[in-house]
Amino acid sequence: MTQAKIGIIGGSGLYKMDALQDVEEIKLDTPFGSPSDTFVVGKLEGTTVAFLARHGQNHHLLPSELPFRANIHGMKQLGVEYIISASAVGSLKAEVKPLDLIVPDQFIDRTKNRIATFFGEGIVAHIAFGDPVCSNLANILADAVASLKLPEVSLHRGGTYVCMEGPAFSTKAESNLYRSWDATVIGMTNLPEAKLAREAEIAYATLALVTDYDCWHPDHDSVTVEMVIANLQHNGVNAQKVIQETVKRISSNPPKSSAHSALQYSILTPLDKVPTATKEKLQLLLQKYL
Repeated sequence: MTQAKIGIIGGSGLYKMDALQDVEEIKLDTPFGSPSDTFVVGKLEGTTVAFLARHGQNHHLLPSELPFRANIHGMKQLGVEYIISASAVGSLKAEVKPLDLIVPDQFIDRTKNRIATFFGEGIVAHIAFGDPVCSNLANILADAVASLKLPEVSLHRGGTYVCMEGPAFSTKAESNLYRSWDATVIGMTNLPEAKLAREAEIAYATLALVTDYDCWHPDHDSVTVEMVIANLQHNGVNAQKVIQETVKRISSNPPKSSAHSALQYSILTPLDKVPTATKEKLQLLLQKYL
């Protein structure tokens, strides 16, 4: 099976990478079910990458329906060491405008129905998650954005991404609560990915693409579906440019990441006491520690 060190997860508005060459579609099975779609593996800037449409190429999966564990396990099967995750978000700050790009460094979890760990069933692990994204990878991603000087786009380095359950958007009371927490943007998908990527010892960073202001904004009621879709499409074009530049930079100088050894001191259960079925299920994650 073709291996790729860099994985790309495309969110709303980013269902494929137009610049991919020598494309191969790979359908994977995992101990956690089927991923969102087939993985599309190909060359980007001369580097082999694996692309996955988070909601499926036809956008048929709700955020709560996403097979997060299968998606990250699939990336691990393909040899991925770095994940760039693109995600549409709403803005919680006046200075973070539609079409702006944010590389957040923190998350707040407001989800209710997500399984965000590979562990359990006889094995306990507690990963360190104080810094939920890989800072070295995030810096490369932000530098790539800055270097492109995209028109109508401001870059925001750092910030907090509120991950809500959805699929309904926030109430105004919730939106204003998140603003009082000094949160920057709100979305529905990235936090489970970040947790699972850390458990899989994959460096992870988010490219958050603003489609609109959340409902706190006095002009929010004038936002139309057409406007949001137009911003999604514009963001999709920008995301592809940023990802290409980021891939080029990662491949020329792969960053070190503490995520690559995240499980070294995180597993509390003696591995010889873990049930055989669980060890087999987690073989891909545990193999270097067995």
